[in-house]
Amino acid sequence: MRPSFRLILPGALLLIAPAASAQKNADAQRIATLSAKIEPQVIAWRRDLHEHPELGNRETRTAALVAAELKRLGLEVQTGVAKTGVVGILRGGKPGPVVALRADMDALPVTEERKVPFASKERTQYNGQEVGVMHACGHDAHTAMLLGTANVLSQMKKDLHGTVKFLFQPAEEGPPAGEEGGAALLVKEGALDNPKVDAVFGLHVNAQTEIGQLKYRAGGMMASADVFTVNVKGKSAHGAYPWLATDPVVAAAHIVVALQTVVSREVELTDDAAVVTVGMIHGGIRNNIIPEQVELTGTLRALSAETREKLRQSVQRVATKTAEAHGTTAEVTIKAAAPLTYNDPQLTARMLPTLRSVAGTAAVSEMKAVTGAEDFGCYQEKVPGVFLYLGAMPKGVDPATTAPHHTPGFYLDEGGFGLGVRTLAQLAVDYLSGAGRK
Repeated sequence: MRPSFRLILPGALLLIAPAASAQKNADAQRIATLSAKIEPQVIAWRRDLHEHPELGNRETRTAALVAAELKRLGLEVQTGVAKTGVVGILRGGKPGPVVALRADMDALPVTEERKVPFASKERTQYNGQEVGVMHACGHDAHTAMLLGTANVLSQMKKDLHGTVKFLFQPAEEGPPAGEEGGAALLVKEGALDNPKVDAVFGLHVNAQTEIGQLKYRAGGMMASADVFTVNVKGKSAHGAYPWLATDPVVAAAHIVVALQTVVSREVELTDDAAVVTVGMIHGGIRNNIIPEQVELTGTLRALSAETREKLRQSVQRVATKTAEAHGTTAEVTIKAAAPLTYNDPQLTARMLPTLRSVAGTAAVSEMKAVTGAEDFGCYQEKVPGVFLYLGAMPKGVDPATTAPHHTPGFYLDEGGFGLGVRTLAQLAVDYLSGAGRK
């Protein structure tokens, strides 16, 4: 019997391989066709969301639009998750794993300058100030593309090997002061459970990357972010008699300068990148009064857990010892803002053929790590995940001339949205079907 078994098995494999390949090609063609069909609606959704932006934990209109569309598609829908989040569950017709796809929904306290027909005119209160509100980071596009992806995959439901969870997340830019929010709260409230997620994918539009391009990086892709505060306390006096004071302003100034050596002298920059930035200094109420205290606030960015811990310890030491050298004291608090965005190397390698099949090999490139931060890492701390950059800059434009994210002139070329829908849908289908699994 052994010889006949050995003869049959290769033949069976020869039959299975072409069938699997044919099915994969058929899935890809169907995704491409359905994505092209929904693309005009994706653009319409994006323009509507752009015209009506909402800040973190206040995305009520956005959430209502998302929930209504997911219900129309026949998905199981959970609302009010992590304040204003929406989770949609699409159970495929065949057994298999669970994959999550994520989009963020919140806008920024930025006043839009571009004169597009769907420009935001919204205004609201933020930190006690009246501000404009604008989708100045592309979250409107992320939400619209994930709605498009839900539309595509819902039409393939009976052929899906498993379940897709659509995570529409509030407050990626951070919740209002005194509130919880963002990916951390979504995870805390069980968005990755019931059913338990096996892998998570997400993408972010990039205004300095040409449309049609996908960028990825295995390992640390985007930095962790911590917020640090240094409260320098001294002794107040009249500005005309500084010898009667223990001046926290001078001490704070020296702390700012001393902190610049943390990265330049303590981080092995050939292996890693890091940032220590002081963004705010508050102290004093009058030109001729030396205040009793000065507060410094800043951000720490790191691309590894080891460097993150080193920065925390160094800032604590440098601030307190520098203050002490000037006869003052310094209280240092450090609060985690976002974890490292870490793309699981094995999952990244497994899904790389999918990216190349969707965008074309020449349009998929490995990027350098960036010191910007994203709370997508909260999901990746729980399950393997891959996060990507999607090009949103018009072709032929010099990236140096384009407005950066988080600025009033921020602009996206909507011609890249179709690729975003195809990418998310194909990642889900290929992961669920076991493509690239060893």
